[in-house]
Amino acid sequence: MLSKNIIKISDLIDKPYFTVYDISNKLGITIDGARVFCSRYVKKKLFIKIKQNYYCFYSQWDKNSLTDYFSILSVLRVPSYVSLSNALYYYGITTQMPATVVEGITLGMTKEYNINGRIFKYFKIKEKFYSNFKKEKNFFIAEKEKAFLDCIYLYSFGKYSLDLNAIDLNKIDIKKLKKLSKKYPNKTIRAMEKICRI
Repeated sequence: MLSKNIIKISDLIDKPYFTVYDISNKLGITIDGARVFCSRYVKKKLFIKIKQNYYCFYSQWDKNSLTDYFSILSVLRVPSYVSLSNALYYYGITTQMPATVVEGITLGMTKEYNINGRIFKYFKIKEKFYSNFKKEKNFFIAEKEKAFLDCIYLYSFGKYSLDLNAIDLNKIDIKKLKKLSKKYPNKTIRAMEKICRI
């Protein structure tokens, strides 16, 4: 029975995540039945639970790409977007990124989730600063200048560690950065001016 079910859902193996609704459709069972099925597979260590109704194959977890983890970050907490060092690394602006940490911005409380050794860390910002991100593939990510500004904002209030030596400022549009920063606190603007030497 186990092998037959695995065959039926085999096209979900390479996906960064799937839902109980996917399982329900693949196996022709009810949503409640799919929830029971997923719970059993978690106990068998065949599935990893990401959050309610969201799972992935245990065998796929360590094979996920960086953007796969970005996709998971975007569904693990809604609303949110990828930012900070992760986004800067994605854009080639920094060479440094936490090895097992995926960072995002949220309107909810600052919080982190440990899923099978991978940390998904969300930083809260005010709603007026929650902007300038885009959808790319299956995740939301800050524009590069906004990602950098998110870093500076949190850094200026002692809430984020920033390796300035690893950042290539030549890849940042300073004019756009200054425009974005106008609505931020003076403390953040002063930190930005110092870091960027402007």
